[in-house]
Amino acid sequence: MADFEVTRSETIAAPPALIHGYIDDFHRWQTWSPWEELDPSMKRDFSGPHAGVGAKYAWEGNRKAGKGNMEIVDSEPDRVEVRLIFEKPFKGDNQVVFELKPTEGDGEGTDVTWTMHGSNKGFAALFTKVLGMDRMVGKDFEKGLAQLKARAESS
Repeated sequence: MADFEVTRSETIAAPPALIHGYIDDFHRWQTWSPWEELDPSMKRDFSGPHAGVGAKYAWEGNRKAGKGNMEIVDSEPDRVEVRLIFEKPFKGDNQVVFELKPTEGDGEGTDVTWTMHGSNKGFAALFTKVLGMDRMVGKDFEKGLAQLKARAESS
């Protein structure tokens, strides 16, 4: 078993409440998530509340998009925690946390930190040991934060 943590941060010129709305509502992830464009015909299923704790999102797509589901398990004005379960191409049960902190000084911006913790087992552990989870998904986090920044700053 191989434990991992991937973290990326971005400063966004928008208030925390605005950014929170993009993260706390899975319907809005399509506007910024780096994985949404992997398969234009991906099947999506939303269940539970529209947003916040208990909101669920399941997807099934091509080989790149894979299959899995997410559920918001905690939501505070400065933090959203998501349980992320991958079924394909690898199995995984991960904790994802978004932290939102007002920027120092003017308070008009937000420092957003996106972290994923988890453990890989079996073939996934071997695969990620060779490539490294940070190398595999770090660039996706950077792209997602850049897209979230563009979306939030243009709102």
